[in-house]
Amino acid sequence: MKKPVHKHLIIRAECNNTPTDQYVVEKWMRELIRDIGMLICKGPISAYVDEPGNRGLTCVTIIETSHVSMHVWDESDPGLVQLDVYTCGPFDTKIVFNKLKKSFDPIKIQWKYLDREHDLKEVPIDK
Repeated sequence: MKKPVHKHLIIRAECNNTPTDQYVVEKWMRELIRDIGMLICKGPISAYVDEPGNRGLTCVTIIETSHVSMHVWDESDPGLVQLDVYTCGPFDTKIVFNKLKKSFDPIKIQWKYLDREHDLKEVPIDK
């Protein structure tokens, strides 16, 4: 059995083509998960919230090795896409960036790739 890798890709992208259609986002997420070699256990499920100041769409998928989630805010121009890919299995981050670029016309992408197993800060447990 392979040891899990516990990697978490966090992306914040300002985009000209922010998605607002639940079907489109769910299809996009299914394709992304397939493209990075992961397997879907449940979902994707999504919801659009039409609340002024917090209007947007959230989509979540449980994958065999953890989860993928996307949050989209479409009120601002450019819109904002935040994407989390957390997995215990290896994947190519370039696939995620390329799909994001092709689909949502980003003008700025920021990201972090976290190792959720090593070099974490510990909280003291007082008993």
